[in-house]
Amino acid sequence: MQVTISETKQELGRRAAGYGAECIRHAIAERGEANIILATGASQFEMLSALLEEQDIDWSRVTAFHLDEYVGMDTTHPASFRKYLKERFVERLTTPLRAFHLILGESVDSASECRRLNEIITQYPIDVAFVGIGENGHLAFNDPPADFETDDPYIVVNLDEPCRRQQLGEGWFATLEEVPKQAISMSIRQVMKSRAIVCSVPDLRKAKAVKLTLKSEVSPFAPASILQLHPFAHIYLDPNSASLVDGQE
Repeated sequence: MQVTISETKQELGRRAAGYGAECIRHAIAERGEANIILATGASQFEMLSALLEEQDIDWSRVTAFHLDEYVGMDTTHPASFRKYLKERFVERLTTPLRAFHLILGESVDSASECRRLNEIITQYPIDVAFVGIGENGHLAFNDPPADFETDDPYIVVNLDEPCRRQQLGEGWFATLEEVPKQAISMSIRQVMKSRAIVCSVPDLRKAKAVKLTLKSEVSPFAPASILQLHPFAHIYLDPNSASLVDGQE
């Protein structure tokens, strides 16, 4: 695991996107294609903008999956992660992706939707996962205590109150009652199967979660701490998110 602290969120985004772009280019040069995971949320704004500016990526050779989606969430809702990624990334590409495999959150049967996705993603080795860390230390929507054991790539998870309050605080919902209580999320083990992980974590509100991620024992009660075990996990911080961590460079 490698930690990089940038002076601003914009610099954080450029550095994270730069490393992720290298991984994509390398995969295309090596195999003729690349497979990526895209996350959402306020932590990804600068990274996604910078990734769009990266040169010499043949996006027509890239297949994308997204990390999670609320159960019962229609794509017209402002908080829809599919809406977020389409508007902030997919529709802004000059060359369309080879494929973008969406989580159909409004599916009547979430377990069936997980099985559908699981059959697809097992055919695609993931080259780079772009992720963040939640205020409660979650990775994807795997809130503490996270399931470190399941091999299923996508699972249905219950969202705890701190996670739901984060979504409210970021402005995606008007009231806590509106925030869904379940989501379809990529599992911890599936994220960890990625050849490289680019984790963008700006803002002071993430400082406690960052400290747990970097300094605590690896534990389901600090889900993102599992990144300590990944040899090519790169965590990008700003001074605010790194403020409780000593000795980082």
